[in-house]
Amino acid sequence: MRYYAERTLQAFVTIFIVVTVTFVMIRLIPGGPMDFMRAQLMQQAQGQGGGTTDMARINELVEAYTNVQPDKPMWRQYIDYLNALLHLDLGTSVWYDREVASILASAIPWTVFVLSISLLINFTLGIGLGALMAYFEGSRFDVGSTLFAIVSTSVPYYVVAILLVYVFGYRLGWFPTGGRIPSDVEVGLTVEFVTGALYHAALPVLSLVTGFAGLAISMRANSISVLGEDYIRVARLRGIRTRNIALKHVVRNAILPIWTQLLISIGFLFGGSIILEQIFKYHGVGYFMYQAIQSRDYPLMMGGFLVITVAVVISVYVADLSYGKIDPRVTVGDEE
Repeated sequence: MRYYAERTLQAFVTIFIVVTVTFVMIRLIPGGPMDFMRAQLMQQAQGQGGGTTDMARINELVEAYTNVQPDKPMWRQYIDYLNALLHLDLGTSVWYDREVASILASAIPWTVFVLSISLLINFTLGIGLGALMAYFEGSRFDVGSTLFAIVSTSVPYYVVAILLVYVFGYRLGWFPTGGRIPSDVEVGLTVEFVTGALYHAALPVLSLVTGFAGLAISMRANSISVLGEDYIRVARLRGIRTRNIALKHVVRNAILPIWTQLLISIGFLFGGSIILEQIFKYHGVGYFMYQAIQSRDYPLMMGGFLVITVAVVISVYVADLSYGKIDPRVTVGDEE
């Protein structure tokens, strides 16, 4: 129990440190969010009224957007910001003029939708191909598959995304080049909505599916290592069928290290979605994060960065706590 308590505390401390460092760094940058936002609001006020600018009103608007009062000391702004975060108040987007929490709440399910499908396909293909490569070690199939996997892992996913959207989107017109669902379909649990969502997510998913090659290489290495264990030799001497050995012993034990790799990749794919969703104009967390960077929408930028940070920390946290449960050979913390 002590180990689990320590890991839980570390997860919260990590998120706290990231939030603190981000808050301080952004506000210490010359021309940072406070100055930029104040200048924007002053320009709008002068353009509308043409008279003198009411700085008190400007500061009130800045506070409404960022949850901090710019004329307060830094430590007081920090406390106000943390208090707002505890109440899930991430401020208001300058560009969209909507609550950041509302924007991200509507975007997260779509990002999770694409990532879940791609990870499921990656996991299935990676384990299957890696196991076959290990079983036929040294054969032409193994050499060819290994070469293919190495080349696939060397090509960045965003390069694949650009090629897919150009060929299948613009040239052939087989898939849409933007959006999450067809424009004439309403959101709901209907066949049209589900098929439309899958249709629009097809190219983003295919762009991420190339990641199965890295899992296949890891699975191959793990399977070869397991095949050399003594209990595999004993199973063969006992006359156990090759299929049973492969499924019950080799794959079952070789897949365990892949579990940690899979969970950690979930968090980091959230960060990678910034480029991917911008290429496909897919309105998920990454898309709004990119728009926030482009328009200097600091409240939305901070909210998106917070979501990505939490996703990474939770993924690593679950990987740490669950690996010892699924693999009884591993002991953790005070059980060592």
